[in-house]
Amino acid sequence: MTEKLFTLAIISTGGTIEKTYDETQGVLSNGLTVLDMMLEFLQLDGLEIDRISLMNKDSGEMTDEDHRAIADAVFACDTTHDGVVVVHGTDTLSVTGECIVDTYPKLQNACVLTGAMRPWIMRNTDSLQNLSESFAVVQLLGPGVYVSMHSQVLQFPGVVKDLENMRFVRK
Repeated sequence: MTEKLFTLAIISTGGTIEKTYDETQGVLSNGLTVLDMMLEFLQLDGLEIDRISLMNKDSGEMTDEDHRAIADAVFACDTTHDGVVVVHGTDTLSVTGECIVDTYPKLQNACVLTGAMRPWIMRNTDSLQNLSESFAVVQLLGPGVYVSMHSQVLQFPGVVKDLENMRFVRK
């Protein structure tokens, strides 16, 4: 008997989690995505992953139209997948989470937003932990919009970034 795979849409939008070092300018920037390399480090048994590269932006540069485009992409995947993970920059992750909840309040499945405070290329990154945690919790959560980072899960609405402690918290 074949076990049913959990179909997961991963919507990539950029952010710190996907930043790489630009040697010519000496800065971390959103250029080439590293998400595919990160996925190679994970054992993803039981998951059928559809990777959707929506944009590759620092979230501080996202516009209202970008947040809405992410919400629309989540909604489009909601009926075709068992769950959705959005890889997003942390600066405006809360704005996108609120936009999804406001625009599509009755999702059929879980949508989990995740990101990183430190890029994947850094030795002390939190990116791989946050990504793998999001893959686990999206399979367990009920319908709604959540953030999963640093061993915690919070449901929207009412989630904000605590700049002092570099974590997400409830308002």
